Amino acid sequence: HVQLVESGGGSVQAGGSLRLSCAVSGYTNSYYCMAWIRQGPGRWREGVATIAYDGRTNYADSVKDRFTISRDNVRNTLYLQMNSLKPEDTAMYYCAGGRADKWACDDLSTYNHWGQGTQVTVS
Repeated sequence: HVQLVESGGGSVQAGGSLRLSCAVSGYTNSYYCMAWIRQGPGRWREGVATIAYDGRTNYADSVKDRFTISRDNVRNTLYLQMNSLKPEDTAMYYCAGGRADKWACDDLSTYNHWGQGTQVTVS
């Protein structure tokens, strides 16, 4: 069955950096849309960054110029480089893969496969 497994989270001081990875297994195709989505304490789920199979990206305003999403379609791996981290970036970060019949990468309803999440804490 399909598995998305995130890694790379942890605790970091404000201004620091982390790189998240998401390894996909058990999926015979490549996702057209992939995303990093986060949920902080007491907050709604928020789309952080999305990337289409062809490499087109989109970012939440709160992370533009600080975060970079990328993907390796050969290794079926998704990445999120996070720089200049702020306390408000503290959240559980989830990797997600989109449905094959939906190409709207910025629409959270596109995503039907999710990882278990990795915690990022910025102090």
